[in-house]
Amino acid sequence: MVKDIIDYSDIAPISDQEFNQEMAELVNEPMFEHAVKWVLPNVDWESFRRKLLNIHTKRQFILEIMAPFLEHLGARTTKGITAGGIVNIDADKRYTYITNHRDIVLDASFLNLLLVRNGFELTEVAIGDNLLIYPWITRLVKINNSFIVRRGLKMFDSLEAAKHLSSYIHHTICDKNISVWIAQREGRAKDSNDRTQEGLVKMLGMNMGEPMKDNLMDINLLPVSITYEYDPNDYLKATEFLLRRRDPDFKKSQRDDLVSMETGLLSQKGRVHFEFGTCITPEIEQLDASNRAELTRQVCGLIDRTIHLGYKIFEGNYVAYDIINGTHQFDHLYTQEDVDRFINYIESELEKVELKDVNSDEREYMKQKMLEMYANPLINKMKVQQPFSYTE
Repeated sequence: MVKDIIDYSDIAPISDQEFNQEMAELVNEPMFEHAVKWVLPNVDWESFRRKLLNIHTKRQFILEIMAPFLEHLGARTTKGITAGGIVNIDADKRYTYITNHRDIVLDASFLNLLLVRNGFELTEVAIGDNLLIYPWITRLVKINNSFIVRRGLKMFDSLEAAKHLSSYIHHTICDKNISVWIAQREGRAKDSNDRTQEGLVKMLGMNMGEPMKDNLMDINLLPVSITYEYDPNDYLKATEFLLRRRDPDFKKSQRDDLVSMETGLLSQKGRVHFEFGTCITPEIEQLDASNRAELTRQVCGLIDRTIHLGYKIFEGNYVAYDIINGTHQFDHLYTQEDVDRFINYIESELEKVELKDVNSDEREYMKQKMLEMYANPLINKMKVQQPFSYTE
């Protein structure tokens, strides 16, 4: 049976045939030039522009421009980007790398950097259209091998978009033989209490009317845990918690997303670790497919368990846990110097909050929220190390 030809151009990355034209348009965007000079203040723009115009494929762009930039950024803003579980990747297979979501830009970027370092193929990257604030950003992400997730649609349109996206992901892995990256949820978990959205798993299982279980097995879900020693956006997330406490209907603006992207890119992150789990296809194969809702819940449980188990726990996580619980349970794993350093870090982050009318109670509320952000990965890892249940 011949497959119908589906037009994915509305969401897919550009083709290599389109690359030169798209790049020529991009380098003539004043805002792109401004962004490059902001991220790379010492750049010789004309020389850099000529270099971009002499690149002819997406792969060449990623390997010659993006990978060196990310190495430079990692050296400048982290104490090292490390990976574990690389042995779980079969070079002959293509995967859906599904991760917790810490940073708008760098989660997928650092993952691809680690794949490049270890000789594996690059992924295509899912990015929400809410972040495509300017046309030049859309052009840049499509040049950078990203595909678009449409959000904020009405119910019928949302369902059709989900079917289209699911079909594209399956096409990319099964026909194009390219892996993909996608976050386990829309938006970042503000409190670092990472949970996979059921709607995401339902979307991935939608393809072409085939059984959900078969569809999920086809795309080789491989959960990856991302741990940042310090989250550059922690004080922005705490600010958002407070604004939502004041006004339950509070919604972030596009400027807020831009600030988060800028802060995540250029601020210090400490140690950064990616832990590659094992592909969960064999576990999915053992699940009962007769109840779609139950199947969805159990697949979410498998993803969450693998991600939680893979967290790298740093001294600050132990300190935050003991402060929140008023215990000394983990004091053998950190020193007083570690405590002082972490508390000073939290206080310095709170000083960055730009709200002018914060009272002492509200400041304490934000501080508590920040401590929870750092304690929750440890709490979730502790839970998952107990006998496994899908109800965790």
